[in-house]
Amino acid sequence: MEASVAIQVLPKADSDEEVIRIVDAVIAYIQSTGLNYYVGPCETSIEGDYDTLMQIVKQCQIEAVKAGAKSVSAYVKVNYRPQGEVLTIARKVSKYHDGSSK
Repeated sequence: MEASVAIQVLPKADSDEEVIRIVDAVIAYIQSTGLNYYVGPCETSIEGDYDTLMQIVKQCQIEAVKAGAKSVSAYVKVNYRPQGEVLTIARKVSKYHDGSSK
C-alpha cells in the first residue's frame, strides 16, 4: 500500500441531522470501495494505491451532493510513498483502541 488519505467532508445542510445523514452516505460509499478505512470523529482515513484514493476523494464530493448537500467542502490529507509502504491505520491507532474504556 503506497498511500493513505484522511478526508473530512463538510456538507452544507439545513440541520445537524442532515449533515450527519449526508456524511453517513459518504461513509457508505467509502465502505463500498472495499478498501481498508477507519472512521474517526472528524475524518475518515482510507488506505490504498494513490490513483484509486484520488478518485475516491473526488467521488466523496459527488456522493455528498447526491445525498442532498447544497455544497460541500473537504479537508484532505495525503500520505504518499511511491517507493514503499505507508504506516497502516492499525499501526497508528490500534494501541489506543484496545477495547478498554479509560
